[in-house]
Amino acid sequence: MNFAILLAYDGRAYHGWQRQPDARTVQGLLVDALADLLGEPVRVVGAGRTDAGVHALGQVASFSSRRPLPPEAIRAALNARLPRDVRVLAAREVPAAFDARRSARSKRYAYLVWNARVASPFLAPYAWRISRPLDAAAMAAGLPPLRGKHDFSAFRAAAGQDRSPIRTLYSARLRARGPLLAFFFSADAFLHHMARNLVGSLVEVGQGKRLPEWMGELLAARDRRLAGPTAPACGLFLLGVRYPFPLFPGR
Repeated sequence: MNFAILLAYDGRAYHGWQRQPDARTVQGLLVDALADLLGEPVRVVGAGRTDAGVHALGQVASFSSRRPLPPEAIRAALNARLPRDVRVLAAREVPAAFDARRSARSKRYAYLVWNARVASPFLAPYAWRISRPLDAAAMAAGLPPLRGKHDFSAFRAAAGQDRSPIRTLYSARLRARGPLLAFFFSADAFLHHMARNLVGSLVEVGQGKRLPEWMGELLAARDRRLAGPTAPACGLFLLGVRYPFPLFPGR
């Protein structure tokens, strides 16, 4: 039987999603918990390979098992075995061909910035605090050139291993509420560090170091060295993953 699970986790205590020797990762915890539950080795595939310190509200993982357990029993049993900062929100049986990563059609990320001289006691671990005032209108004006199908080489990790830098950014928007700024990105897929590099460059626009049209110029230049810094991992959240069919309706 093939299963999919919906996950949320606080990434602060983990060296990312992907299992690594001698490192605490979310995938590693899941593999161990499932092996204990099912009594057999399990291969777990994640939709997004979140980096160290990155959080998730809607990560999706898939795995197969010979044991015909009810999905609700899997959810409850995994939560009993996992630490409190990793939660299985839902589970369901899926077709045999389903693969959490390869079957995905798009992913959504959010990035939080706290723009104030005084840190928030609640959001400090989950947002990039910038004390210097940012121009939200200027940053929003830098978003339209990013939408669509482009070569995002200027916003990929310097040592990125993605075969192609071409990605389609379906939406890019900014919402501001007081000192809290939230960037939202949706794309068919993301290059390594792409969302964080986009935010790092947009913040330079917001600080008045660059004009909004610089974002489009960076796309055309295709040179990571010309773009802004990589925003810290703490503010990034994997919000959700879209598939050809509603995987977890209502969530």
